[in-house]
Amino acid sequence: MKKIITTSNAPAPIGPYNQAVLKGNMLYTSGQIAIDPKTGNLVLGDIKSETKLVMENLKAILAEAGMTFENILKTTIFISDMHNFGAINEVYATYFDEATAPARETVEVANLPKFVNVEISVIASF
Repeated sequence: MKKIITTSNAPAPIGPYNQAVLKGNMLYTSGQIAIDPKTGNLVLGDIKSETKLVMENLKAILAEAGMTFENILKTTIFISDMHNFGAINEVYATYFDEATAPARETVEVANLPKFVNVEISVIASF
């Protein structure tokens, strides 16, 4: 049986999906973008600030499920411009120990929801 994970410390879904689903010991998050969970407003400044907010939104969802970044097995990063990869990676790296960092893919796409610059989802496990 799956359990829906929801927290007010991350943005509410903007469509027919949930923030995360826990099935057994596996957590699957929906992609997170730079929406401030307190205001519901999109926060588009520089790419580093945008990435930090995305990571903080993921952190809140993980916490609601009783997990941390150490539980992440895999991340998927969608970016609108591969030229931003270095800056995104710089922020992303601060959330992981390089020796135990998860598997990852990064894909450049034409557009993202609300025309943000970065969207990240994770798969984690207890």
